[in-house]
Amino acid sequence: MAEKLVHGSIGSAEAMRLEGEYGAHNYHPLPIVIAKAEGAKVWDPEGKEYFDFLSAYSAVNQGHCHPRIIDALIEQAKTLTLTSRAFYNNKLGEYEKFVTEYFGYEMVLPMNSGAEAVETAMKLSRKWGYEKKGIPENEALLVFAEGNFHGRTIAIVSASCDPDAYHNYGPFLPGIEKIAYNDPSALEALLAEKGDKVAAFIVEPIQGEAGVFVPDDGYLKKCYDICKKHNVLFVADEVQTGIARTGRLLACDWEDVHPDILILGKAISGGVLPVSAVLSSKEIMLCIKPGEHGSTFGGFPLACAVATAALTVIKDENMVERAEKLGKVFRAEVEKIHSPLIKQVRGKGLLNAVIIEPHNGKEAWDVCVKMKENGLLAKPTHQHIIRFAPPLVITEEELLKCVAIFKKSLDEVLA
Repeated sequence: MAEKLVHGSIGSAEAMRLEGEYGAHNYHPLPIVIAKAEGAKVWDPEGKEYFDFLSAYSAVNQGHCHPRIIDALIEQAKTLTLTSRAFYNNKLGEYEKFVTEYFGYEMVLPMNSGAEAVETAMKLSRKWGYEKKGIPENEALLVFAEGNFHGRTIAIVSASCDPDAYHNYGPFLPGIEKIAYNDPSALEALLAEKGDKVAAFIVEPIQGEAGVFVPDDGYLKKCYDICKKHNVLFVADEVQTGIARTGRLLACDWEDVHPDILILGKAISGGVLPVSAVLSSKEIMLCIKPGEHGSTFGGFPLACAVATAALTVIKDENMVERAEKLGKVFRAEVEKIHSPLIKQVRGKGLLNAVIIEPHNGKEAWDVCVKMKENGLLAKPTHQHIIRFAPPLVITEEELLKCVAIFKKSLDEVLA
């Protein structure tokens, strides 16, 4: 007999069956259906409660369905949702002033998804390279770090080193150079050789999809200084690491680095709408003229209202400080767990990962399935790494409860 539904009109089994039959098989989700969410918790259609330790890949830093963000969405939706950029509207300019002052930049180019924002930064970097640096036409180079994840477009996967991301998607975008991550000397060597044709170095301050790979202290500052030496733009992809996740407003703030171009997405809307942004100086941003880049939905009124509310919540609720404090608690508590499955714990703020050492045939996926059964949701990346990134509204009491669930799940997997 089927379980009684508590949320929604279909049960978990039917929801998964429908996705499997009618949706492309481009994801491999955990066997969990989410029907309701609030704060740091989610519920399935049958009413079982779970703690969310993925936060939609750090898109819901402010917590699921934050009432102030939802209220902003509802109020704006009653009045004006979309105009396109063929006309001015009364929300975009206000938002542009707000977001540039918030992050300390002169101009913003609003987009929708994180991948679109990365593409925008790539195009903007090339434009600057040709029009300001004087790189010969069609010879501009963009430098990326190995192990990166910046999105799924053809241009972006051209910079990927992950076969799952690029296999059978070629031919790839030319003008891409790849160097080792966490190795400033690799950047110095490349720029010494080809720097006159390099427009930008595009890098994640912490590589999230690679398994929360935190570089050595000073890496970002050294790379920034090398870029300045060679007149190359330093571009930071903070789509996942930005907006309080790592215990600073931006992960680059840990080293007092102010990127020439800053890429934001995900939590800029608190998980309510697809909103992203590219921020830079006037000198760089104005290389793009009318008609040379854009998006029908980029900077639409609904997005402006939601993003303003979402960023205001970050500061009003001291989420930067919360992330730093609770991240230290999480890492300290997990490091107390003695299990042959735990190889390493790493992270900053509330962006953390546990590297799993396979034991008796059990791997990260098995641990995540067992955690799901025990009421805690997280997902493996690269098969052997579990990322732990709860909404920043989680309480210390809830965090400790989740660490206990993790320990219990490790024990049960090996039982």
